[in-house]
Amino acid sequence: MQTAQPVLTARALTKVYGSDATATHALAGVDTTVFAGESLAVMGPSGSGKTTLLHCLAGIVRPTSGAVMWRGTDIVAMRDAQRTALRRTDFGFVFQSGQLLPELPAVENAALPLMLAGMPRAEATARASDVLARLGLAGMDDRRPGEMSGGQAQRVAIARALVGSPGVVFADEPTGALDQSTGTEVMSILTSAAEAAGAALVVVTHDPGVARWCSRTITMRDGRVSGEFLAPDRSTPASAAQTEDAR
Repeated sequence: MQTAQPVLTARALTKVYGSDATATHALAGVDTTVFAGESLAVMGPSGSGKTTLLHCLAGIVRPTSGAVMWRGTDIVAMRDAQRTALRRTDFGFVFQSGQLLPELPAVENAALPLMLAGMPRAEATARASDVLARLGLAGMDDRRPGEMSGGQAQRVAIARALVGSPGVVFADEPTGALDQSTGTEVMSILTSAAEAAGAALVVVTHDPGVARWCSRTITMRDGRVSGEFLAPDRSTPASAAQTEDAR
């Protein structure tokens, strides 16, 4: 079996908010790797640093120290404009509430990253319509978010994340605003769609039920990675998983 290649690597990441006596160490020296095509869950209680880690990996937040290597380039060293362009072209995002624009129909919400990158509207919406159809939303191009169920709106958010053929999709509590049944449906669609697109998937969650959809899980505590384990029916491209601290 061919070994998967790392596409995103964090080394010695720290993130400190404030200074002196008020300093908060959100990340305290994190090392982790995201492999091509895998789905990685990042679990931990509130305040463990999991969302800060996602934001640093995605180039949203600049860490205090350390490196984030994306296909051989340190995104920490990039200028803000370069990181913004990277998020628009190489990364996709799914958030807890979807963060769709209420005044736009589904197809334009999904096409937004392409149009912001300069693609003509007709071409961008045609591509977005195709992605929406593959996610089970054929015929709903003209519906606005307020005219859709929570699960349908999250599918639009998934379409928006995938429409630009990103290398990595980042999902921050993607089922947090949904009931259990709809959340299960959304995770099934998200993981299968990312896999079909050849994108790695990084999911931040506090819910073990969500993490079980992913091929690998790391747990966080006090700004550090405290454990790592694999889904029972998955193989790993990484070294042997460490499970003691994850129990």
